[in-house]
Amino acid sequence: MGDILFLAHRIPYPPDRGDKIRGFHLLRHLSARARVHLLAFADVEGDLAHDEALSHHSASRTVLWRSGTQARAAARALLTRRPVSLAAFDDRRMRDAVSAALSRNPIDTIYVFSSQMAQYLPADIRAKLVMDFVDMDSAKFAAYADAARGPMRWMLRREARLLQRFEGAVARRADASLFVSRDEAALFRARTGADRVCVIENGIDTDHYDPAARFAPVDRDGPLIVFTGQMDYRPNAEGVAWFAEAILPRIRHAHPGARFAIVGRNPGDAVRALAKRPGVLVTGEVPDVRGWLAAASVVVAPLRLARGIQNKVLEGMAMARPVVASVAAAQGIDHGGTIAVGESEAALAEAAASLLADPARAAELGAAARRQVQARYAWPARLADLDAILGIAPNAPRAAA
Repeated sequence: MGDILFLAHRIPYPPDRGDKIRGFHLLRHLSARARVHLLAFADVEGDLAHDEALSHHSASRTVLWRSGTQARAAARALLTRRPVSLAAFDDRRMRDAVSAALSRNPIDTIYVFSSQMAQYLPADIRAKLVMDFVDMDSAKFAAYADAARGPMRWMLRREARLLQRFEGAVARRADASLFVSRDEAALFRARTGADRVCVIENGIDTDHYDPAARFAPVDRDGPLIVFTGQMDYRPNAEGVAWFAEAILPRIRHAHPGARFAIVGRNPGDAVRALAKRPGVLVTGEVPDVRGWLAAASVVVAPLRLARGIQNKVLEGMAMARPVVASVAAAQGIDHGGTIAVGESEAALAEAAASLLADPARAAELGAAARRQVQARYAWPARLADLDAILGIAPNAPRAAA
């Protein structure tokens, strides 16, 4: 097998948020089978300093700093009649880097991680093209539009329409289009008519997310309900606001000492303001979420809008904690009944309150959840089908550098 060119919208290291976790495990899997050339963007300054760590998983690396505001990207998108998602990642330096990588290396497979990076594909692709959409982003913007009003609704509908057109065009060029769940794959087929659509689910490192592993503990003073996630991501921010404002008061009516910890980097003003509410704690970024998960009486995932498989749910399960999730957050996860799922505010509050009232049942549910994750979501098993898609033998040795 020849070399692989791996294009990523965000540097896949460190694996500390959803897209970077999937990206890192994909990169590690591919680099064990072929020489991989990584081209990626960074939007956190510290992520420009991971060349040594990435050298173990790539033959060459180019990481470009991406800056610019969403407003500027929106203006460019309107002028060029493109989706904002593409305008935000349009960079001449990346085009030059892709061209150089293709000319210098025997690339026979291009792996594109996220639709934003597909704009860098050359017109005359001679290599095999694997397009990892992960989720159907255009469907996410369509859902945003349904809840918006005025000019923002128009803008979001425009984004959904143009992005879906682009996604369909890319899928027609791809040898395989990958999605993180069967539901996302089925939705994409239905809306675009695409074929050659495959499912490569997310996994989890159950050795790292293990209640018996070594990590700094977090003191728990009374019942603790924990949410973890990237807090500048709109569905997360909206989900914790919904929980803090509409669900937590119901739980505290039965358990007055219950606290809700919102754990994750980059909380905006609206999320930080939730800390003014009784029983709400906003931590911001923490060195290791495992301590908070281990301390949780209940882990919650109250997302109203969610696509694909939620890592936050898998992490709570792997840490043997009882998980309460919305229908949207649980969708796509083969949890085997080991998590509590609810649709309404009342149902989610009742599920969490009942687990707080019965620690033995909560522990039993958490232990069953960990067993389910170990059996179903180990990364090697989740990525096994990728070898057949790429046309390489499982566990094939990597070519010499």
